[in-house]
Amino acid sequence: MFEVFAKYLRNHIEISDEDLELIHAGSVERHLRKWQPLAQDGDIWLTNCFIASGCLRIYAIGEDGKEHTFRFGIDNWWVTDVESYNHEKPSMFTIEALSASTVIIWTKQKWTELMTAIPALKEFQETLMANSYEASQRRIYSLISSSAEEKYNEFQKTYPGVFNRVPLHMVASYLGVSRETVSRLRKEFSRQN
Repeated sequence: MFEVFAKYLRNHIEISDEDLELIHAGSVERHLRKWQPLAQDGDIWLTNCFIASGCLRIYAIGEDGKEHTFRFGIDNWWVTDVESYNHEKPSMFTIEALSASTVIIWTKQKWTELMTAIPALKEFQETLMANSYEASQRRIYSLISSSAEEKYNEFQKTYPGVFNRVPLHMVASYLGVSRETVSRLRKEFSRQN
């Protein structure tokens, strides 16, 4: 599956075969079963994780016992708990596979070494972090200012085709609305398209 990552990386940066081999040598491929956690709340997240195939979800369980979905990750996306990774503190999130998935993982130490050895990779990482920050800002703004319909439409744009891969209650959790609202919006969206 490393070839999936190699193709992804080559679509974003110019990189030599030698540098790709270095990146490959430092990676670990992991296969996850449906519902298998990649990390659980309380773990310290010290890895960079690329989703070669599948679908993952980052979520937390609130004091009320409800699941709160923070983010989904699909093919060719990255998934991490940035706060736990940066500060090496226990995570408040669980990351689990929503379908059989294959991920490629690098330890924090190995990734740091690779970024030092391959300047283009460091520049790419900085671009990814900036894009992630911008996406988080848009998501926060959407959560505090958008109607349920607007949130639903934004979800469709951000995660095209995810409804076939994700249970409806998780979509509702991500959008911060009831399952019934998502069901109604889904029907309306289907009628319009």
